[in-house]
Amino acid sequence: MNAVVKPQQPDFEAAAMRVPDLTEVMAVERVAYPVPWTHGNFVDSLAADYPAEVLRGPRAELLGYWVAMPGVDEMHLLNITVVPAWQGRGLAVAMLDRLVDECRRRGLTQLWLEVRISNTRARDVYRRYGFSEVGKRRAYYPVVEGPREDALLMSLGVSS
Repeated sequence: MNAVVKPQQPDFEAAAMRVPDLTEVMAVERVAYPVPWTHGNFVDSLAADYPAEVLRGPRAELLGYWVAMPGVDEMHLLNITVVPAWQGRGLAVAMLDRLVDECRRRGLTQLWLEVRISNTRARDVYRRYGFSEVGKRRAYYPVVEGPREDALLMSLGVSS
């Protein structure tokens, strides 16, 4: 993994995402994305026992969350979100660190994700973290109006 410069992170506590967290998670989804995940997407992921965490600040405020899907020898990051007011403080890197640790605990050697072509900020975070662009998924993401948006497929090798 490449060296990543980590901005000053606020104090946070990570915990497994639970159904009672979804009210706050959905409020963030609606603010953070033009086409957010649905409540059902989160419920289904939790019911399938996918690894998922929330990050909370010192006053128990929601700072971010992630959901991933394990597979054979690999993990697929499905959703990672930092509350917009908390972006730029290293929380995405902190969550990626926790996800990579989860991959190691499970003996998984590859981490995959898709990112919107237009999301240059996230793409930069992933590149600095060590992800490589390995492909493109055409018309992958829904949009509010117009044609669906392409996604970049990115991958990170996870060593034990």
